[in-house]
Amino acid sequence: MTHESSQQVVVIGTGYVGLGTVALLAHLGHRVTGLDIDAAKIEQLRRGEVPIYEPGLASLLAQQADRVHWTTDYAVVAQADVIFICVGTPPGPGGAPDLEFITGAAVGIAPHLSDRSQVLVNKSTVPIGTGDFVQRLLEEHSPHFDETRHFVVSNPEFLREGTALGDSLYPDRIVMGGAPEGVARLTALYAPLIEQTFAPPAETPRPESYLRPGVVGTTLQSAEMIKYAANAFLALKISFANEIAGLCERVGADIQEVATGIGADARIGPRFLQAGLGWGGSCFGKDTQGLISAGREYGYPMPILQAAIDVNYRQRQVVIEKLQRHLKTLKGKRIAVLGMAFKPNTDDLRDAPAHDLIQRLHAMEASVVAHDPVAMPRARREWPHLTYTEAPDPASALRRADAVVIATEWDEYRGLDWPALLLTMRRPLIIDARNVLRSPLLAQIEQFGREGPSSPAETVHP
Repeated sequence: MTHESSQQVVVIGTGYVGLGTVALLAHLGHRVTGLDIDAAKIEQLRRGEVPIYEPGLASLLAQQADRVHWTTDYAVVAQADVIFICVGTPPGPGGAPDLEFITGAAVGIAPHLSDRSQVLVNKSTVPIGTGDFVQRLLEEHSPHFDETRHFVVSNPEFLREGTALGDSLYPDRIVMGGAPEGVARLTALYAPLIEQTFAPPAETPRPESYLRPGVVGTTLQSAEMIKYAANAFLALKISFANEIAGLCERVGADIQEVATGIGADARIGPRFLQAGLGWGGSCFGKDTQGLISAGREYGYPMPILQAAIDVNYRQRQVVIEKLQRHLKTLKGKRIAVLGMAFKPNTDDLRDAPAHDLIQRLHAMEASVVAHDPVAMPRARREWPHLTYTEAPDPASALRRADAVVIATEWDEYRGLDWPALLLTMRRPLIIDARNVLRSPLLAQIEQFGREGPSSPAETVHP
């Protein structure tokens, strides 16, 4: 089979990774079936409705509609050349990933494997050794499994929510771990991506400086470790910047100047040195905990990774402390929270710092008003246990507020007329927890890693 040939692909799981994989492979010219056991989600996708927010995804899926089908029936596996597992691996007790969905996918696939050669690709983030575990499940539950014809390959994803399409189409590297024949088959599937011979989508043009991705071939275990180690290192880098930022505030240094200075060192680099509220989402916390759990299983403590987690979650309390320094008691105060998603350009609320802020502020008897350009409808479904009032726009959130916390760095918040908005607040206090504001007109602004105003915010409107 030449690499120009269209292959039949099944993608199991229709979350962020699964839908991105469907869109990518269809755009490369393959015939793709997205499979999910959630019938309501499949019906939604059949109607052309994408259940998550990711810039450009709905448009690309619509453009490739003739190559994409949706089903809940594992029988489609029998006709597949390549089968991708893209299901969730949420943290279980003690931080170890819960493999319930991986197990369910493998057991669902097994009876439908054909007696010809097929490749099963694990894109889910999984503990080291999961590839072997999946192969055992296939052996136990499939009448046709043969390790000379069926190959398990680890192909971790390195996508960033909000820029997932660009990361998929123009990756910096593609990691594939497993038996040489399985890796070769997956390499053939990815040939247009590796060689960059496809036509870029209009919404996601190829960057001018981009040439082609690096290809890293490894063992199953190394590929699984690469994913965990990469996310843990990025989490560590953010927590390091936040720890330095805390000292900067005390000695009069500016973390943004410090980050620029150390980021100019090619050995360090400027990315992931942004001080602020810390990371959230489905990856960094879960994957760092997953590595710590693996170390614990093998009697190997990992104190650096634990420190990264501790520093990260401390940042959420630092916001409360900054509010208390200015407002003293928070009881009865109106606090506006701008941003609910864990990062901009997504509606993903998993481990979002805003969740903890709203919860803690309510526990301290503050009145919370929240806004997000995209994530509020999802928050109604996923955060019914929280007490807050939705604001239709940022101006409504800030009106007569005692303070505002910028919890997500949406561009919309950078571009607000802040001097005018401050006049509508009871107190002109901004806790810029993402260090996004630059205006010298904002006298009452607290950021991370910079000296804040020396005096508490005074009441503007009684």
